Amino acid sequence: MKQPLPSTVPVLIAGGGAVGLTLSALLSREGIDHLVVEADEGYCSGSRAICMSRRSQEILGWVGADLPLVAKGLSWTGGRSHWRDTEVLHFEMPTEPTQRFAPMVNIQQFYVEEFAHQAAQAQGGFARVQWASRVVAVRPQAQGVQVEIQTPEGSQTVEAAYVVACDGGRSTVREQLGLQLEGTQYDGKYVIVDVVQKTRRAVERLAWFDPPSNPGSTILMHRQPDDVWRIDYQIRDDEDPVEAVKPENVLPRVQSHLAMIGENEPWEPLWISIYNAKCLTLPSYRHGRVFFAGDAAHLVPIFGVRGLNSGLDDAGNLAWKLARVVRGESPDALLDSYSTERLHATRENIAYGAKSTEFMAPPNFAYRLMREATLRLAVSDAQVRSLINPRQSAPIAYVGSPLNVRQTGEWTSERAAPGAPAPEAQLKGEEGVFHLSQLFGHGFVCLAFGGEAPTLDGLGVRSIALPPEVDHLGQAWQRCGLAHAAARALVLVRPDGYVMGRWHGLDPTPVRLALEHTGVLA
Repeated sequence: MKQPLPSTVPVLIAGGGAVGLTLSALLSREGIDHLVVEADEGYCSGSRAICMSRRSQEILGWVGADLPLVAKGLSWTGGRSHWRDTEVLHFEMPTEPTQRFAPMVNIQQFYVEEFAHQAAQAQGGFARVQWASRVVAVRPQAQGVQVEIQTPEGSQTVEAAYVVACDGGRSTVREQLGLQLEGTQYDGKYVIVDVVQKTRRAVERLAWFDPPSNPGSTILMHRQPDDVWRIDYQIRDDEDPVEAVKPENVLPRVQSHLAMIGENEPWEPLWISIYNAKCLTLPSYRHGRVFFAGDAAHLVPIFGVRGLNSGLDDAGNLAWKLARVVRGESPDALLDSYSTERLHATRENIAYGAKSTEFMAPPNFAYRLMREATLRLAVSDAQVRSLINPRQSAPIAYVGSPLNVRQTGEWTSERAAPGAPAPEAQLKGEEGVFHLSQLFGHGFVCLAFGGEAPTLDGLGVRSIALPPEVDHLGQAWQRCGLAHAAARALVLVRPDGYVMGRWHGLDPTPVRLALEHTGVLA
């Protein structure tokens, strides 16, 4: 018989999917004891979310889960869109040879869950995952949250100082608190199919609008590891969703399309599901000592791959703040910034996602007419083709965050402005080449340009000098907005890789004031 659950725990994570297990790994990295409660007996089935952005790879890199993910996954940099049988777009995402990660990696979600879980276990005994169990009641208290959990051994109650709901679009925690998502739900539905088939085709995002294989439909394809194709195709508005996912209706459509594009190797289906786009969010991601992350907090369209990627960004934002508060290093009010920042990000993701959805699954005749006109023009007019671009997920700057410190003086670039994700740069140390992003993910980092790193005793900040021999390509100083390699400046980067402030000169006083005035220091 399994050991009973602990009666008290600093943090309880409801939901052990990719977001919950990534948050678990990040909290383990911070040395915070916590309990994960997951209704399933193990990792998810089916591919589900498959495109991992560069930012998500960085977040997983903070706990060492990037290495197995990149080794298993299929990296890609661009894609092609077709109208009927004519290519109308070939796009490439920004990338360069010195980059640490590819813009995207295709990999099934269950691998992400496995690698995040393994990373949590590798950090020591801070995480416990209670499989085949579900949260059934959530009762906020003055100094914590009382959570009732139904396990195979019976019902148990756990007192948690904080609860993070990562329990998906049908969140029990959200329901228990009487909260509702707000926004728009689109009618257009897509069948999602995983099939096993060997192929030599390049790893790209592939799209067809009104293809001869399935007239009137839109089809998306991605290669995945293990010789798996992920195929998404839109069904007609008058089709019954229950009938649409039956194998006898799915397999002929898949066969027709594979034959059209010349993929003639034997194949078999693995998983079939159905999806419709949603632009929904809670108006706040903090309710007392309960926080919401991933699909429990927001539902964004799959077009542009912002779903799971935004959920991992939630985890990356919340983990360091929660850890500091639990350890008594920061006041509880620091946690308010989680909702402020991530809600801002969700609204931007929804704005982009809505535009993509209106093109990929037009909600009415007018949108369908405009899409067809755009596709027709794109055949011969290169200027129109940018309208077809799927606008892939990218890190969002936390404009207006209470943690941003107002900058002064002249800067040559806004890439490292307060609230922006710190720019990547290739560096060279005694042990060889490494990347700036490898310095982030655990504690504050102060980058010093043009001189020795200042002493920041008692602040919990690592101070790191980046002289020209380390910043050997000049990427760091240029992207941080300095006029030349010898310019003296400090750039304070948060544990989640976002810039908090930057100052000309090497006086450490502004760094201390920044941490005090923003409420980071207790």
